[in-house]
Amino acid sequence: MAPSKISRLVDRTNRLVDRTKRTLSPAPRTLSQAVGHPQGLDVVSEGQNPIVDIVALHGLNGHREKTWTAKNGVHWLRDLLPEDLPQARILCWGYDANTHASDRVNSQYLHNHARTLVSDLYRKRKLTNGGNGVQLGQFLVNVASLFVAADARLLKHLERDSEWLQQQQEQYGPISNDFVTKYAYEQYETPTVLGRTIKRHRNDYSASIWLNARDETSLKHSFRNAAVRILREHPDLSYMEAAVSDQDGDASLAVRRWLDEPANERWLLIYDNYDHPKMGGDTNEAPTGDGGDLEWHDEAGEPVPEGYDIRQYFPDTDHGAVIVTTRSSTVQIGELLRLRKLQNIEDSLRILESTSGRTGARDVLPMIDSAAVDLARKLDGLPLALSTAGTYLKEVSTSWGQYLQDHTTEWGQLQKLSPQLRTYENRTLYSTWNISYASVRRQNESAAMLLRLWAFFDKEDLWYELLRAGCTWVGPKWLQDLTETRLAFEESMRLLCSHGLVEAHSITAQRRPESRGYSVHACVHSWMIHVLNDANERVLAVPAMECISLHERGEEIREYWVIERRLLPHADRCRQLLDEVDDDESIPWISTALGKLYMDQARYKEAEAMYKRALEVFEKARGLDDTWTLNLVNELASTYLYQGRYNEAADMYERALRGREKVLGTEHISTLETVSNLGNVYVDRERFEEAEVLYKRALECHERAFGPEDTSTLGMVLNLGNVYMHQGRYKEAEVMKKRVLEGHEKVLWGRGHPSTLLALGNLGVVYENQGRYDESEVMYKRALEGSEKARGLEHTSTLQTVNNLGTLYRDQGRYVEAEAMYDRALEGYEKVLGPEYRQTLIVANNLGKLYQKQGRHKEAEVMHKPALEGYEKLLGPEHRQTLNVANNIGDLFQKQGRHKEAEVMHKRAGKQAAVVVTSH
Repeated sequence: MAPSKISRLVDRTNRLVDRTKRTLSPAPRTLSQAVGHPQGLDVVSEGQNPIVDIVALHGLNGHREKTWTAKNGVHWLRDLLPEDLPQARILCWGYDANTHASDRVNSQYLHNHARTLVSDLYRKRKLTNGGNGVQLGQFLVNVASLFVAADARLLKHLERDSEWLQQQQEQYGPISNDFVTKYAYEQYETPTVLGRTIKRHRNDYSASIWLNARDETSLKHSFRNAAVRILREHPDLSYMEAAVSDQDGDASLAVRRWLDEPANERWLLIYDNYDHPKMGGDTNEAPTGDGGDLEWHDEAGEPVPEGYDIRQYFPDTDHGAVIVTTRSSTVQIGELLRLRKLQNIEDSLRILESTSGRTGARDVLPMIDSAAVDLARKLDGLPLALSTAGTYLKEVSTSWGQYLQDHTTEWGQLQKLSPQLRTYENRTLYSTWNISYASVRRQNESAAMLLRLWAFFDKEDLWYELLRAGCTWVGPKWLQDLTETRLAFEESMRLLCSHGLVEAHSITAQRRPESRGYSVHACVHSWMIHVLNDANERVLAVPAMECISLHERGEEIREYWVIERRLLPHADRCRQLLDEVDDDESIPWISTALGKLYMDQARYKEAEAMYKRALEVFEKARGLDDTWTLNLVNELASTYLYQGRYNEAADMYERALRGREKVLGTEHISTLETVSNLGNVYVDRERFEEAEVLYKRALECHERAFGPEDTSTLGMVLNLGNVYMHQGRYKEAEVMKKRVLEGHEKVLWGRGHPSTLLALGNLGVVYENQGRYDESEVMYKRALEGSEKARGLEHTSTLQTVNNLGTLYRDQGRYVEAEAMYDRALEGYEKVLGPEYRQTLIVANNLGKLYQKQGRHKEAEVMHKPALEGYEKLLGPEHRQTLNVANNIGDLFQKQGRHKEAEVMHKRAGKQAAVVVTSH
């Protein structure tokens, strides 16, 4: 076919499809029509040589005849209006407008009436040839797709007061016979919807033909079936009769000849399931590196179809419309309408309800079935997955919750047991992806292997540098080939995206330290885990773990904190797999790397578990005094410290210090690291003089070995400044903190580095304790803004600054702002760390003090009492912070007139009146 003809056909199809993007049309009602309401189009007056048509529509709860009839029997449209408008043809149209039977009018129901009205108008014009230039106006009933459930962005048009309603009024302009109806919502699979569409709209087209384009054989068979139907309607077509009689002939030629006839316009051809294209340079050859004589099969053992060029089967004329459905984005014919998953949870629940025959999924709280909602979220808006789940649940007594559990633990078996969707070529849910996977293997074996490897990563955000890290040592040959260059990686990902298995992240204006990522749908990820890899197959788990553990992310890496946040979901997936992998050589190193990542992200329990796992192996394999063993002892102690388990932390630090002094010497950087860490324990135990001695020892050695501006040296300066601050030596503390801030801004990557932000917050604390509130607020706000961006809203460093701002506002009498900060910090700490951690207790006590100042005594007691119990358990009954809370409770009781209880608390607190400095 000549390119110009293709272009004209494509342009015409695009125009028709483009119109369908503007409005929505639901499925027809299934209820019987209301009795006693005449419906449809009725010509009231033909008019005298009419030049315009007037169509009268009654309102809701109206009637086609009674609405226009007065009590005296005069029909306004028939008896009065023709006298005023003699050259108008007057029609009225009736529909079931009864709304009394329900609480609200269904939007889809009303839209269906609109569709029926337009169809009636079109048929009327077709029968009368439009009158003498009569224009009935054009009405497009919306839009989006013939074959899957609509996007949430389209469903918004069905909402009350939507802009669509206004648009429809504007579109009730001149109507011609050139309109198209599309459907925005449909929960069934492609063939079902296409079949229903053809059936519902057969009057809108001179011919509507559905063709199975899975392969050339299926397509030719569909053309033959179409030829038989055409011949049945037009038995005088000799060329069609010859095509039907010739069993070995190509019936597509006859069908396309019939479509090309000038009198046969407004036809619609749907080429469905064109998933194996062969267009231009796309040859779908055998997989690279394995020879070209392999035959690929799907999960049912059927050979995967060979690709072909569908354009040779298009009609030569352009007076019809063509729709091609495909899972391959390489099909670039006309406009590509990409259909996304459902965004609205209500739409997913609607599919589950309709396919399962169950109710309760969308009931109003508290009757809503939370398990159904969780299942809908798990299936993440994928219509085929939702339909499969609903169809299965329709045939069993399994609860929503049990199905959700089975979907998580027994995904592969569950899919095999699920009934085949009888309208979808008898496929199971995952067979769609199996077919695509076979096609990928034919073209690029490394890309296919990447799909298998992805099972051991998180479903979100896989990027080039992450995979490249796994090849820094050995790595599988195929992974080395795939990540040899960024372009090689992108080419493989392009192939996966073209098959609809992977989605590329959009390119944003925000600068990122590494390349953009790719993601897969949750159901596709389950298929990778349970189908592409056998249940007990973990060969690819270790390479995936090594990619995560070997990825460089130290402080010398620009914006390492952003990389860490990207790595975290993959680390969680990796941690799930550790018990399933038998690799004594790799696992301890992987566990150590995961521990460091979790520690940096303030996930101390996970870090503790990883370090313990690695330490157990190293102690047995390398000995108690091995440097790697001692490193883990030191890191494990830090997890105890940040969890407030000070005795355990001190024991582990002292063990690490003895070992490092013995093996490495007293001035080795690792030894000095432990010295400083032990000083941190002393600070928390309020042994400030001993802590100062340790910090000065570490600082002196660091300055001598690395210089005054090295980041490790600045860390020692920061610790020493903290001691001065706790001792009330604010001038000395300010000198130390300013030195740290200036050094970090100079040495590290500017003001957004986490260490710089920490220094800002620390300097703010010094200013606050000096009463320099304005300067303190500036420091806190700078630190908070940067920490939210670098670390996230729930990182402990962010929450610490939020708490500090709350205290500053409280001291300034800005109680409303203070409460907002404290509430945010308390909620965050309880979520991230738990209610018994020291940071959580600090905020609870601060909030109690705020309530006291506001006279909210009962609320203050609710905060203070748990804080006191927590401090007693964590720090002991004689710790200064414990006594400080006891004193606060005594003050509270005194204000409430509970003098005896107040006396007990004050007596317990003694004369301690020292101010507890906010911890950093």
